[in-house]
Amino acid sequence: MNESEKLPAKAAFEITKGASQLMTLSECDVEKYLELETLLDGLEDGFRGLELGEVQAPPRQELSVAEKGFSLTMPAWRPGSQMTVKIVNVFDGNLQIGLPNHLALIVLFDPATGAASCIMDGTYVTAVRTAAAAALSVRMLSRAGSRIATVIGAGVQGRQHLRLLPRVRNFERINLCSLRFEDAQRLAQQSHIARATADVEKAVGESDVVCLATHSPEPVIDARWVKPGTHVSSVGFHPPNGELPRELARMGHLFVETLDAFQPAPVGASELANLDSSTGTTLGAVVLGRKPGRRSDDEITVYKAMGVAMEDMVAASLAFERAKREGGGSVMGW
Repeated sequence: MNESEKLPAKAAFEITKGASQLMTLSECDVEKYLELETLLDGLEDGFRGLELGEVQAPPRQELSVAEKGFSLTMPAWRPGSQMTVKIVNVFDGNLQIGLPNHLALIVLFDPATGAASCIMDGTYVTAVRTAAAAALSVRMLSRAGSRIATVIGAGVQGRQHLRLLPRVRNFERINLCSLRFEDAQRLAQQSHIARATADVEKAVGESDVVCLATHSPEPVIDARWVKPGTHVSSVGFHPPNGELPRELARMGHLFVETLDAFQPAPVGASELANLDSSTGTTLGAVVLGRKPGRRSDDEITVYKAMGVAMEDMVAASLAFERAKREGGGSVMGW
């Protein structure tokens, strides 16, 4: 074949995108088509892919609006998946006007052409994949006999943790703590094993698993309350400090999504500032057996999450593929 035969039939100026149809998935659609057990397994495989270098997930970029909030752009791709770009906006003042303080939009692109294939709500994806990654850390790192858990935070993450934790361990009770006790009481009504409590120290002290799920700018527990053998997870993000006691990150066996967690915010976690990245173990390394997870029943394990775009890619792709199979979602002209 000569060079002329490789050229397109038309010149570039003669080719336009033209009208096309694009799938859209609302928040309700995404919740309908994203199955939680599949998500947990998908995230485990995603962490494996991260560790093997199969996933491209560049550091997220930030735009900030003074005294209002900030916007993060998070792209990711793995062969076999859709190219994924999420934009998530964190505006705390939204709660005062009846809007979520985290709002997100996800766009999927066909890796063969780069054409958009789906636009979906990312608000639910952000919430559920964050809690699912924390629950996965519980499945991987907590003691198999864990029976009591405590969730600090009765917001969106508290709700999702309450849904996911019983899927990874046979908990007899989940304590719920919140800055506003009445919030914990209302959330506890959604699970027969949940109990609202105002005594955070007692709740943490009796727990096998402690999940920090707040938007607090300062530590919400004392490291001295955590008993030997406990697994602690933390998903909150609030620079320049955060919800996880820094001494707990230093005294426990520390696990992260990627070693980018040790970078300055907005890429990394403020609670890990000035820590050497060699002190952290990635979940992917544990999945692959390259590094140990829990090493003894008395060891305190700590998972500090930052939220990586791989998690959005996994969740969005799962919802998209199932919606395609079942003829779900809506269609818009594009």
